[in-house]
Amino acid sequence: MGLIGTKDKHGIINESDSGSNVIIGVLDTGIWPEHVSFNDQDLEPVPSRWRGKCDGGDNFPENLCNKKLIGARYYSTELYEQQQQGSARDTDGHGTHTTSTIAGRHVPNASLLGFAQGVANGVAPKSRIAVYKVCWEDGCPVYDILAGIDAAVEDGVDVISISIIGDPVPYHEDPIAIGAFGAIEKGVLFSASGGNNGPTDSTIANVAPWITTVGASTIDRRFLADLVLGDGSVITGSSLYKGDGFPEGKYLPLIYAGNASNSKIVATCLAGTLNKDLVHGKIVLCDHHDGPRIEKAEVVREAGGVGFVLANVEPMGEGLIADAFLIPGLAITQSKRTTVLQYISSNKNPKATLIFKGTQLGVKPAPVVASFSSRGPNSISPSVLKPDIIAPGVDILAAWPDGVPPTEAAADKRRTEFNIISGTSMSCPHVSGVAALLKGAHPNWSPAMIKSALMTTAYTVDHDGKTLLDEKDYSVSSIFGFGAGHVDPNKAVDPGLVYDLSVDDYLNFLCASNYNTGQIQVITRKAVSCSGVQQVKMWDLNYPSILVSFDASAPSKSEVVVNRAVTYVGDGDSTYTINITNPKGVTVAVDQEKLIFKKKGQKQSYVVRILSEKVGLHHNYSGSESGRLVWTDGKHQVTSPIVVTWS
Repeated sequence: MGLIGTKDKHGIINESDSGSNVIIGVLDTGIWPEHVSFNDQDLEPVPSRWRGKCDGGDNFPENLCNKKLIGARYYSTELYEQQQQGSARDTDGHGTHTTSTIAGRHVPNASLLGFAQGVANGVAPKSRIAVYKVCWEDGCPVYDILAGIDAAVEDGVDVISISIIGDPVPYHEDPIAIGAFGAIEKGVLFSASGGNNGPTDSTIANVAPWITTVGASTIDRRFLADLVLGDGSVITGSSLYKGDGFPEGKYLPLIYAGNASNSKIVATCLAGTLNKDLVHGKIVLCDHHDGPRIEKAEVVREAGGVGFVLANVEPMGEGLIADAFLIPGLAITQSKRTTVLQYISSNKNPKATLIFKGTQLGVKPAPVVASFSSRGPNSISPSVLKPDIIAPGVDILAAWPDGVPPTEAAADKRRTEFNIISGTSMSCPHVSGVAALLKGAHPNWSPAMIKSALMTTAYTVDHDGKTLLDEKDYSVSSIFGFGAGHVDPNKAVDPGLVYDLSVDDYLNFLCASNYNTGQIQVITRKAVSCSGVQQVKMWDLNYPSILVSFDASAPSKSEVVVNRAVTYVGDGDSTYTINITNPKGVTVAVDQEKLIFKKKGQKQSYVVRILSEKVGLHHNYSGSESGRLVWTDGKHQVTSPIVVTWS
């Protein structure tokens, strides 16, 4: 937990009073209300505009809400149909973790089994929380999601955070897009996870332009562990194993699960597939490309294995996630899997030992785009760059329910106040928290203005100033991995200029996207007609990024004209000049070299002309190139990615 330092007296924490007057609605698996992260010590009274209630249901009395956790509701169509009592209490852990990441209070000496020890706090520690439990053991039903979103808006939240992902589908078939439109219409920012289906292209979800879509990055903290082979080779991996390891210098037989049976599927260590006679007393290497990681370790343990190595295969590549295995175990990357398999195949008696190193800080490079983070291009609206932004989502420490083991495995009898887990479910709450701080600092900003501030101030280099890399293979990341870049809270609070959008702008976009009247009415939940609507192109939506497409088989010179408008949010007079980095193969020109502002709130429009000359590109080239457009007054750098595709 935690994204922002508090040393800067003029930074976002100070300007927003840690989000104290902001209400965040979290749609998830509920909350563990007694957790120390949700105490209300020294908080001011609940904002008077709050219209919700504490209706936690079974085992969740009203007095468990306070000035921090100000509301709780639960929605379950199945429970209602069966006339059973439900509860907003979290029996999964996911909701408690995401909620505390957004807004958990300062908790000293927090850790998971001694890992990541320190002070835990959410991004907006004074903001108020309202939870809407819409996810249950069998998933998150559509009607419950919509009911939860509508209730949150009606209750008076300022930000909605939803770490729930569905398949990318047209917006009139997407309950999250439909619910989010209603939220934006009422001035509520809607932050959502982009999905964990990376590194495959075009897997990004929650892609409607009115949603703030968040991808995941790593941080500079890892939990390192070594697999030391019998030939002295050291294979560094990741682990949260806490228990008795192997005695120093004790090497045990090492076996590949694929050699433990004639079945090809055995290499992934599914239940019942391992030959106990071959596995007993050995360290077992299992393949991983999907499925629960902890369950694979349990399969090895139940078969008599004494050590566990989980090796990435395609498409996971070099991405690492730490797990609190019940058996001495660690995860290794795909390239290191190859090294281990070569060692096993070339030795009659392969052996190894495991060494656990605990928490390591200052890991480089960082941040990088998480391997699992879903990628663009946007399969529903190709003219809208997604994800919008990335934020920390790998090995994140946050609150955990008392009654849930850290691995959620039945055999795990451990209990802990905090847990370390990964996913865009963890990165979305970071951005939701920053959005809450921005709302606290700028109460009159619209959701689009907040989103613009997040995007135009994001950074695209790591802590050493090098271009962000992709964890899948540590090559330079595509813009479809990080969008506008990595969130930078203290810069976002003072962006200089913002790109604002109204509901009418989104309606024009839907009309330009060839949604018919009936489909748009499903999204807006009211009668809307495209007749008489201002005729615009899809790429004319006043978005903080620009994405245009060219026909690769068209004549060598083609031009796209893009319209944008910025709103000045600074103080006093200011003059902004343009700086353009052309994507390869095009020339970008803006009709104004300067924008002059006299007062806060003033708007200025400009036109961008993108000329495709395919310079240095072959005819019929299919792919994408990126550049950027920056307005600067010497202090602020208002950056918009420019992406050009040919197909």
